Amino acid sequence: MLALRTALGRCLAGPVRGGAAVLGSVRGGDGAACSPFIQTARCYARPVRRKRKDIPSHLDDLPPTMLKKDYANVPIINSVDDVVKRLLSLEMASQKEKMKIKTQQLVEKVRRSPNDSGSFEVQVAILTAKIRTYEEHLQRHPKDKRNRRCMLMAIDCRKKLLAYLRRVRYDAFENTCKQLNIQYTLPPLHRRRITKRWLVKKAFCRKVFEETRKLKAPERLKQRREWQARARAAKEKQAQCEGTPV
Repeated sequence: MLALRTALGRCLAGPVRGGAAVLGSVRGGDGAACSPFIQTARCYARPVRRKRKDIPSHLDDLPPTMLKKDYANVPIINSVDDVVKRLLSLEMASQKEKMKIKTQQLVEKVRRSPNDSGSFEVQVAILTAKIRTYEEHLQRHPKDKRNRRCMLMAIDCRKKLLAYLRRVRYDAFENTCKQLNIQYTLPPLHRRRITKRWLVKKAFCRKVFEETRKLKAPERLKQRREWQARARAAKEKQAQCEGTPV
């Protein structure tokens, strides 16, 4: 056992002129004469924990004293104890319950009537609340690919709804973007990469189209002449009916 300790001390201490110092340090148990390798192993550096950045949330503007959505219109809520009010307020609420109130606030800004719950403006407001929640989550957890995919799907759906509103009701589109603080950018024009294969295919399709038009030209001419003859006959008949006395 002593020989094993001596060999271990020599391996850790490195090249030493005399083995007596190693034996003395091992036998006596003196910590000052220990190997620097052992000291480094004992006092290893601990990893520094990085402080998380405070990410601003779109739910911060909700007052903590506001009641939850399910208990806001209860008439007995004014007569309960302060502890119960605190339990039913947003101070003790989860993020899901805060999201309900935030979504309701955004919907109230853009809805057409008090009973409106499914118009394009309301759908845009609901998607906007979801998208902002996804953005905050991805700032804290950037590797969450599932929620990133859900956010991109929601952005795509909102973009389609806004494009339809812009095309059909431009005043509602402007009001929705203004109330919800949405910066709408026009989609880029579709640009297709021109390749040699695409040029050959386009030339072939054009040639087929022209040949088909040449083959159908006599039939079209015949139909046009028939339509003109019918129109001329109907006009002459109408003139004869107007000229004859009743």
